[in-house]
Amino acid sequence: MALKAKTKPQIKLTGMINPHFYKMWHTRCPYILMKGGRGSFKSSVISLKLATEMKKHTQAKHKVNVVCMMSQHKYLRDAVYLQIKWALNMLGVANEFRYRMSPLTIIHKRTGSAFYFYGVDDPLKLKSNAIGDIISLWYEEAANFQSSEVFDQTNATFIRQRSEWVDQVKVYYSWNPPKNPYDWVNEWVEKCKELDDHLVDHSTYLDDELGFTESQQLKLIQTYRDNDEDYYKWLYLGEVIGLGTLIYNMTHFNSLDELPEDDYITQICFSIDSGHQISATTCGCYAITRKNNVILLDTYYYSPDGKINKKAPDELAKDLHDFIEKCQTEYNKFAYKITIDSAEGALKNQYYKDFGVAFHPVAKAKKVDMIDYVQNLLAQGRFFYLDTEANKIFIKEHRDYRWDEDTLQSDDPKVIKIDDHTCDQFQYFVKDNLSDLGLKW
Repeated sequence: MALKAKTKPQIKLTGMINPHFYKMWHTRCPYILMKGGRGSFKSSVISLKLATEMKKHTQAKHKVNVVCMMSQHKYLRDAVYLQIKWALNMLGVANEFRYRMSPLTIIHKRTGSAFYFYGVDDPLKLKSNAIGDIISLWYEEAANFQSSEVFDQTNATFIRQRSEWVDQVKVYYSWNPPKNPYDWVNEWVEKCKELDDHLVDHSTYLDDELGFTESQQLKLIQTYRDNDEDYYKWLYLGEVIGLGTLIYNMTHFNSLDELPEDDYITQICFSIDSGHQISATTCGCYAITRKNNVILLDTYYYSPDGKINKKAPDELAKDLHDFIEKCQTEYNKFAYKITIDSAEGALKNQYYKDFGVAFHPVAKAKKVDMIDYVQNLLAQGRFFYLDTEANKIFIKEHRDYRWDEDTLQSDDPKVIKIDDHTCDQFQYFVKDNLSDLGLKW
């Protein structure tokens, strides 16, 4: 009996790409700007486009290269690198490539064609990269780059290394628009709309006609919409909603008279903002529950304002130790993590010297990003606080927390740094526990 030759499964791109992206797929424009809300699949479509072009050239035995970039090298592996691997697998050609971690590359075994991955921490470093044979560039999370000047410098470096097999190097940008209309990327894209060789596309999860969005994700999106319409519009519709002056919507701070009976604490965390001689020192005790809610259980707050004899670091360390011990005893849980600003040294060292416990330093991001992490939690309706005397200062400071109006029309707005100490420590807690809180993708 004759053996039948194995046939490869047929790949249908129309089953992978929503009709919204057909224009982007077929455009002759060399610069393609793809912005929009979370879950719109824009990054997936770009990776499929790059993988398709790579497949076409390698089948023709051409040696070509693609460069994928993000603002920082540390994010590459878990983002664009895995995205390209996914796209090659979807096209059924994943086994035609070698995957290297150092340097981060994906290389076609037969032709030597490759995907290169760079963090553009310093665009001047890229000037020495003589890759050659380039057909495409991709800037993922473009809003995180310092300015459009980074694109200008990097494009100049790579476009002159164009492959002989293409008429032009295609340059792709993808990002979720920041809230601030004065952020550089929002102003830049408006200028790009006027240029004939730039295609600007805006997509959202509502453009998913093929049903890729899971029902669980749709339910989460509806939760955001029910709790905070503006935040939903920004996060999932990609609208530039502006900042306003008041930072938090206080209706998202849900008060409790006692711990809920239908939920229980899985871990408690502490977060510290230290001021020493010049401003307040505060520590929040937070519970993370089985339902993945956050409850502010208790607040320590010491202000040196108006006091002649201000507390020294060893006195503050003892106060914090007593507070932490009290909370651990009351809730019968050991501290999962004690977070502090990474720039704080004196109190952290004093506490370790006196009690042998190391605080966990959190690296601060830009203030708009630190605040956004908190707003993300709030917009899901997952933050609660015990309505106690000790927690009143927390609510007061968050109610009064404001942007500095004089900085709003800039791409780096500032907060008013008055009585914001519990706001800072809350931000540290959320930032340091993003994965545990389900806020990190």
